[in-house]
Amino acid sequence: MNKSELVDALADKAGVSKTDADAVLKALEDVVTSAVATGGDKITLPGFLTFERTYRKPRTGRNPQTGETLQVPGANAMKVSAGSKLKAAAKAST
Repeated sequence: MNKSELVDALADKAGVSKTDADAVLKALEDVVTSAVATGGDKITLPGFLTFERTYRKPRTGRNPQTGETLQVPGANAMKVSAGSKLKAAAKAST
């Protein structure tokens, strides 16, 4: 499902216009992006998804072609976790 199909489905399910559904989706994107960029907030939609920024510590890596060791710097990363209801829905469909 691409973004326009998602907007159509949201508008149909919520009984609102496609413009309103698109605006809400855009607002969600902005809020999540802002929270992840600052790193201060973890966003949790209980039973559905959790978004949070994490930090990967610096570590020693290895070049697989040459075997040479190298230092991989620490970096911020994004973590998205599925909630229990979403996991259950995925299991039920198999």
